Amino acid sequence: MGRGDLTNQQWARLEPLLPKGIKPGRPPTWSKRQLIDGIRWRTRTGAPWRDVPARYGPWQTVYGLFRRWQRDGTWQQILTTLQAQADARGLITWDVSIDTTVTRAHQHAAGARKGGSASTKNRAESTSSPPTTPWAAPGAD
Repeated sequence: MGRGDLTNQQWARLEPLLPKGIKPGRPPTWSKRQLIDGIRWRTRTGAPWRDVPARYGPWQTVYGLFRRWQRDGTWQQILTTLQAQADARGLITWDVSIDTTVTRAHQHAAGARKGGSASTKNRAESTSSPPTTPWAAPGAD
């Protein structure tokens, strides 16, 4: 058993929540526990799927189970059930924390020109613009 693998107590809580296989035929070579431990190893380390250790099964099998359960909503169902059980036992506190800290970005992060706003080449010059209304035109009196 690896350092991050499921303990017997954790497995006893998780196993009843897993979908039951109804396919007839040859029994699987790799247990669901091994495959789930492989999925947990991969998500914990962030390593590529191809680097999943052989003790968890072929990486294609580990990835296949992960992806299949992701698509059909099994992972979400397991999470929801475990959260409901923990909430019923009073293990979850549903406090909401709101952080009102203001973070300001540096001027260069906001798309400012490289020279900054005080640069002489980027400074807006005072030029007279043509009047926009006929009564503001010179000699309109």
